[in-house]
Amino acid sequence: MTWSGGGPAAWAEYLTNPSAAPSASPESLKPRQFAGLESSAPVLAMGPAFGGGTIQSMADLVDHVMPSVVSVKVSVQGKDMDEVLRNSPFRDFFGLPGPGGRSAPRPRSEVQGSGFIVDETGYVVTNNHVIDEGRDIEVVLPNEKTLKAKLVGRDQATDIALLKIETKEKLPAVTFADDKKVRVGDWVLAVGNPFGLGGTVTAGIVSARGRDVGDGPYTQYLQIDAAINRGNSGGPTFDMRGHVVGMNTAIYSPTGGSVGIGFAIPASTIQSVIKDLRSTGQVSRGWLGVQIQTLTEDLAESEGLPRNQKGAMIAAVLPGSPAEKAGFQERDVVIKINGEVIESNRDMTRKVATLPNGSTATFTILRGGKERTLNATVGKRDSEEKVSGLFGRGGRDTEEPSKLADLGIGVAPVTASTKRQFRLDEGAEGLVITSVDPNSDAAEKGLRPGLRIVGIGQDKVENRADLDEGIERAQKAGRSTVLLKVEGDRGASYVAVRIDNE
Repeated sequence: MTWSGGGPAAWAEYLTNPSAAPSASPESLKPRQFAGLESSAPVLAMGPAFGGGTIQSMADLVDHVMPSVVSVKVSVQGKDMDEVLRNSPFRDFFGLPGPGGRSAPRPRSEVQGSGFIVDETGYVVTNNHVIDEGRDIEVVLPNEKTLKAKLVGRDQATDIALLKIETKEKLPAVTFADDKKVRVGDWVLAVGNPFGLGGTVTAGIVSARGRDVGDGPYTQYLQIDAAINRGNSGGPTFDMRGHVVGMNTAIYSPTGGSVGIGFAIPASTIQSVIKDLRSTGQVSRGWLGVQIQTLTEDLAESEGLPRNQKGAMIAAVLPGSPAEKAGFQERDVVIKINGEVIESNRDMTRKVATLPNGSTATFTILRGGKERTLNATVGKRDSEEKVSGLFGRGGRDTEEPSKLADLGIGVAPVTASTKRQFRLDEGAEGLVITSVDPNSDAAEKGLRPGLRIVGIGQDKVENRADLDEGIERAQKAGRSTVLLKVEGDRGASYVAVRIDNE
């Protein structure tokens, strides 16, 4: 049986009373308003496909949303799409080899992606990795009209870029949905420019919410199963009202093609970022000045807390920072910010990032097993490079992408907290390895959490900056490996770990 027709109320009744399922009727085929746009074509209600039924055609929905979707062409010197993807935070999801396996640079090539119009005056949003390092950017409208685009601003942390095209005509802008209301199982449409073919539509459902794909702390992705391929990056994901719920950004794939696991940046993140980019050209984020880690069961037990206690533990406090002025100490466990529950380091980083510079926030913490309240005046977060240098790249507010991603390891400075966690000797030095990608060369060479990196090449490693600089020197020299001096319970040894040259 094929369900069709009926309004939202009728379908809401059907969900609780299947016998009340609406059916197609002349009335249901009348023109109606769709996604805030007037429709002169019939629009069929999208009923659930229960009991062997099927959903009706999405053609009318597609007709309404396609005018807002554009193709983005970027002229890049000496790069092709594979190379752009390799240098993006999502290269692993495409199953591509590292930069060391790429072909010889091309004199000049063109990268194609997708985007969508967010303001009738010509503002277009896309992924940062689509336009990254581009010399000339063009936007191709659905009517095949090609316009030069100016980069208004970009945010590498969320992989969002805002473009501006100049035109005298009013352009059809999208309407954003409230992504908090998006449910797993909701139907979605992904629209984009895969492989440079032009406007292409695929359909699927929301497979999961709040996905963390390890690219950075500021985005929790919507996972969708609509087919997404190269060139779809930057294109919109629409709900059945024609509202944007996300931006197609990455796929997980062992082959480089779609296998039904795609990731979209939520609408709320897009709106927040483009608001800042449009007004100042950059994104402003709050800053506390701490290094944090997720409170694990073992850490909780060692602190005399219940093993199921959630929160973010303070591993280090930057001298002179808002955190120090507010009275934060190492081993404090943050469990709430302004009443909002914090369950991990990423929760805390995202929440602090949303706090306005100069605002006062209330932090609920656990210290010595007792709950306390601290009030902190939030500062403004500098560029990631400046922030990482404040702790010698060991004291970021969370685990963020860096040169260490090329080795497949995570590290932290040797502090009282990490000494306890990894049972290090009192005189331990260097950086302690906190995590290792099981599929990395580092794992294959025997690196594991608890070992300490004390040297790189001929240089001593005292902080994260030393390690990053050593990796960068090796990359600039074109070397495929870096020599690490590692210490553990059995003494010191040297390990050559493969890296990606850029």
